[in-house]
Amino acid sequence: MKSRKRWLAVAAALGFGLLAGQTNAQIAKNVAAKSPWGAADEIGTLNMMTEASRFDVLRRIASGRIYDLAVDLFVGMPTCCAPFGDPTFQIFMTHTPARDPSKELLSYSGDAVSMYTHTGTHIDALNHFGLRGQIWNQVSARDALGVRGWTKSGVDKYPHIVARGVLIDVARSKSMTHLPMSYAITVADLQQALKAQATTLRPGDVVLIRTGVMKLWPDEAKYRLADQPGLSLEAAQWLVEGQKAMVVGADNFGVEHFPSKDPENFVPVHSYLQAEQGVSLLEAMWLEELSTDQVYEFLFIASPLKLRGGTASPLRPMAIPVKP
Repeated sequence: MKSRKRWLAVAAALGFGLLAGQTNAQIAKNVAAKSPWGAADEIGTLNMMTEASRFDVLRRIASGRIYDLAVDLFVGMPTCCAPFGDPTFQIFMTHTPARDPSKELLSYSGDAVSMYTHTGTHIDALNHFGLRGQIWNQVSARDALGVRGWTKSGVDKYPHIVARGVLIDVARSKSMTHLPMSYAITVADLQQALKAQATTLRPGDVVLIRTGVMKLWPDEAKYRLADQPGLSLEAAQWLVEGQKAMVVGADNFGVEHFPSKDPENFVPVHSYLQAEQGVSLLEAMWLEELSTDQVYEFLFIASPLKLRGGTASPLRPMAIPVKP
């Protein structure tokens, strides 16, 4: 209870949940769902991947061009959750060679990293956000949460992600450098962008939304969680329930728009997608080259680190253009 009150207090201080509007109860049930893949499921919609689905997109590779979809990790970079008390990115030398080369034969260098797992380009695991004390598949914190993390739905349980990827370039479709701050992307916005691109979605896609806010990266004063544009809850529902997207990602910090319109939930898209739909999220994606080259369909490949029980993992995803 203290933890919940602390999060709500911080969220209120940042301006989350203070806009007028409905709570979207007509979409979100606000209850963690059972998995259609069985009681042992810990990866949700990633179960949609099969050897056949992977091979289908692999055999359609159109070139050797690889698009890097990750941002650099560096000291001073924007981080989503420093206002919540989470650590910033730090890298420091643990071993360095002698300054005088005559003092040694072997020059040994080593370094260490300290970071929040939700730093830079990363994937959110299904134990990141739950509802009423339960995460995806109605797993209770009382049964599966310890001081070193969750024993269920940790990012270490995730497979390599190899799937058809689709970019929905909402900013380009609106002829904007980036969407207005706090803008909530609608279903109509997604449909308009897809029509302009002549792109269609298929079940099992990794869908990446471009808001254009990476144009503000890495200015911490401008690229920040508190007021970023992103998906509305209705748009998220259309993607996962209507179009059967397997994974949803974006170039902003949280995929959804901020601040939330729900006074009791500052991340309603997160809780809906993760706890109710079993959908993992990709955040802080670098989509600028894909947008410039107008590459809307591609082979998407990403592998989370095996951080046992982790709620997220840094990623270096790649996109390779494919034939229609």
